[in-house]
Amino acid sequence: MSYILYDSHIHLTDTVYDNFLSPILITLREMRIKACSVTVNNSTSLKAMKLFEEVNMHSFVYNFVGIHPQFADENISMFEALVTSNLHSINGIGEIGLDPAYYNQQKNTEISQVQVFNKMLSIAETYDKPVSIHSRNSLDKILNVLSAYNLRRVCLHWFDGTPQQLEKSLDMGLYISYGPSIVYSKKKQNLLKLTNQSRILIETDGPVRYPSCFKNVITLPSSALMSVVRSISEVLRLPPKNVIDTIEKNSILFLD
Repeated sequence: MSYILYDSHIHLTDTVYDNFLSPILITLREMRIKACSVTVNNSTSLKAMKLFEEVNMHSFVYNFVGIHPQFADENISMFEALVTSNLHSINGIGEIGLDPAYYNQQKNTEISQVQVFNKMLSIAETYDKPVSIHSRNSLDKILNVLSAYNLRRVCLHWFDGTPQQLEKSLDMGLYISYGPSIVYSKKKQNLLKLTNQSRILIETDGPVRYPSCFKNVITLPSSALMSVVRSISEVLRLPPKNVIDTIEKNSILFLD
């Protein structure tokens, strides 16, 4: 096997994986799959740092840490201290972003989410780290915020915008990530056709389950990524090898 597959967004610190994380990591290494592991709050970020004490993991797992909009009430100073004291083992910032689904009457508000998002982007800009962004129902605002930063490598994870938003995102030089829903979603397939191939990444967003495919089981890169590649190949009418080569080149430019 000469190629390498890349999963640009997976939650390896999710508790769902706890009981079988070791065999997952062995499988990734043996199958030549590189995974970008993202976190969502301070506790999962601390968990990631302990996990990444295993030095040999750095050859096939990228360590991203971040505060997801669901956790906009987290202690930001604690997160920033974690990043600055572990820069050598942190590859990127994510999963971060905005999402009105998590607004409430307490500490998670639009204002608090924007404040946290700006802090995450500032950290990424300061240390020149790639960024993985959650943009559900907030893409216009996210693109507006991003325009104020000098960030070279930004991925809109699980892109679900309009063709017009896609065009603007591509004009800004952002990467666009597609996951297992590309297998069955006509909307995602149509967006894929409009996406500059040099900006396409793929992901699983594991351990998300997909009721419309993969029998609603826990998602693993080893079982889902080739299906994503195959679907992209069919939609774009390209040989799978060409798709794999393109994804590998794009992933290296985004992650390394």
